[in-house]
Amino acid sequence: MIVLDVQQVAKHFGPEPVLDGVTFQVHPGDRIALVGPNGCGKSTLLQIIAGKEEADAGTVALHPTIHAGSFEQQVHLASAQRVYDEAKSALANLLTLQQEAQSVAEALAEADAEDMPRLAARYDHLQQELDRRDAYNLDHKIKRVLNGLGFSEAAYWQDVESLSGGEQNRLMLAKLLLSEPNLMLLDEPSNHLDIEATQWLEGFLLESSASVIVVSHDRSLLDRVATRTLELVHGTVDSYQGNFSAYWRQKQERLLVERRTYEKQQTEIAKTEDFIRRNAYGQKHAQAEDRRKKLERIELVALPREIGAPPMAFPPAARSGDLVVRAERLGKAFDRPLFQNVTFDVGRGERWGLLGPNGCGKTTLLKCLVGLLEADEGRANLGHGVKLGYFDQHLHELHDDVQAVDAVRPPGKSMDIQTRRNLLGRFGLSGDTQLQPVGSLSGGERCRVALARLCLAEANLLVLDEPTNHLDLWARDALEQALLKFDGTVLFVSHDRYFVNRVADHLLVVEPDRVQVVVGNYDTYQLLKAVRSEVSADTSEETAPVAKARPAPSKTESTKRKRRFPYRKVTDLEAEILQRETEVERLHAVLADGATHRDGQRVREIMSQVDQQKAVLATLYEHWEEAVELNW
Repeated sequence: MIVLDVQQVAKHFGPEPVLDGVTFQVHPGDRIALVGPNGCGKSTLLQIIAGKEEADAGTVALHPTIHAGSFEQQVHLASAQRVYDEAKSALANLLTLQQEAQSVAEALAEADAEDMPRLAARYDHLQQELDRRDAYNLDHKIKRVLNGLGFSEAAYWQDVESLSGGEQNRLMLAKLLLSEPNLMLLDEPSNHLDIEATQWLEGFLLESSASVIVVSHDRSLLDRVATRTLELVHGTVDSYQGNFSAYWRQKQERLLVERRTYEKQQTEIAKTEDFIRRNAYGQKHAQAEDRRKKLERIELVALPREIGAPPMAFPPAARSGDLVVRAERLGKAFDRPLFQNVTFDVGRGERWGLLGPNGCGKTTLLKCLVGLLEADEGRANLGHGVKLGYFDQHLHELHDDVQAVDAVRPPGKSMDIQTRRNLLGRFGLSGDTQLQPVGSLSGGERCRVALARLCLAEANLLVLDEPTNHLDLWARDALEQALLKFDGTVLFVSHDRYFVNRVADHLLVVEPDRVQVVVGNYDTYQLLKAVRSEVSADTSEETAPVAKARPAPSKTESTKRKRRFPYRKVTDLEAEILQRETEVERLHAVLADGATHRDGQRVREIMSQVDQQKAVLATLYEHWEEAVELNW
């Protein structure tokens, strides 16, 4: 069965085609990541598949049994209902089925013998469909999705019109998930989700039987969800098996082959043309003419499908003091407390990421740390020789009526236009785009102007609030490389787990009841969460001596059991169990030591040792039980 068949779809918005013969198929259970640079037509393609945009050429065919649902960016939800009721409206078809089942049941109670078989068959069919779609737990389904996407129970009864744009987007996503389409078309579904809500969405998509096409700049989401990747560039698509990381690896391998093939053919063509030019009128005229004819018939190898990444780079940083930022018992509240008693130090050359759910005060904390906002309690100081460069996620420092080439220059700093144009080129803006007013640029282009502007700040402390917003996958990779090469200090807020994992060597995690410092990246943080969970589970178990865990069975019972292990005394087994349990406790203590977190590989090694010790302990427990039963 083919869920969706897209054949030779084309679309023009100007002289150059945005889509130029897009062809692919979707099968049941496919979860497809649609990737490509900003402006390549990903959203346009999803709009055409959803029937909201008309193609200039080609066909889009959905299987008759398939119901497609789409989620778009930047949608305004006009509704007079409350959040819960608006979410419930996505289940209108199930509510209709419930009402029909009730009506059929009532009719069945009064039916005569002639109508009863027909009504009974219809009632059975409705009941099976309602059971299959879990229609008798609708309240639970609604709350599960709303909670998963970050809505508190208090928010259920808010008016939809009172929600922010981001909250309305989340509500639209909730309605799509509740409607349970067979094919989901998701355009940047995680844009307004924090990390916890994004992880919940990933789990929902993995559990769903629906086919999915998702456009996202969240590489961690694409890695976890996608089973196949479609690359859209130059108006056509190439298919790759696997998730984003598999695509990224295969793309480099494919490019290597394409470059070699293209270069080899171009070399042969150049040699042939040179031979023809030298011998067109000489003794080898016939050979030259023969080669000319062959050259005319040659099938040219296409240029490699390369997606250029801007060569971003920040200038060398002037040396600051060893202590760059110090926070002491920092606290801040507005209508409610955001954080309190935050104490930590940022050293020179470190790269700190701030994590936490939406609304927990990450941006506020960032501004308090660098003196852009006054804290209610405690204090934060910058160290000796620290020069700040700040990236505001809302890009307030850029004025809409100023040309990009002028907006990149900080106030009071003189620099010739060619140097500024070269700088913008390094961040992926070229040609006439550099001369356009900032207000006419796309979100990604404005973000690049702001990043380029940071290069002229001569900063040795870069403070970045959601710097990857609006950047495509290739620009994000370039920014990551630039920050890794930067020899100053970096402090940033980001929901991009892939970015956090690659850039950060320290994390400040804002949690509901505390702010936690983690020495390491996102992988380290996840490992430590797993360890804490495991330790918590271990400490809740029975801690009494092993020999008293259960009474020894009678001799009659013990003779019925066959021996599985070689003879060992109970006392010897208990001694080894105690020894290995002590070793597990020691390893947990090492993991809890902050110094261990500096080395992610060391953490993994210790976790492996813990697993090995627990595997041995499991066998020892079984051996001990047998020894007790056999009275060894």
